[in-house]
Amino acid sequence: MQAIFAWQFGNPKPISPDSPQIITKIKKIDQLISQYAPKWPLEKINKVDLAILRIAIWEIISFPDVPQKVIIDEAVELAKEFGSDSSASFINGVLGTTINQNSKKENDQP
Repeated sequence: MQAIFAWQFGNPKPISPDSPQIITKIKKIDQLISQYAPKWPLEKINKVDLAILRIAIWEIISFPDVPQKVIIDEAVELAKEFGSDSSASFINGVLGTTINQNSKKENDQP
């Protein structure tokens, strides 16, 4: 989370081995965040919350074998520890909507 948080402020130095992989998919990740949190433009989302969302959505996209509930639970725990009072519910809502909508899209495809 620290690496993605720092990247948001223009620090391009990767701290974790996953950082470059997340950053290469940032456009797709940010589109999903914008789509499923339409009342919250990216620039208005708390930077800690945004970093947590980016990591969690990257995990959902990149690791389909990991139970999505586990990814959400981990993200919510990070939000409780590092975010504001409303971060955990915001993160839970955005990730829950992301998973529900993507599941509907997959089920609708022939």
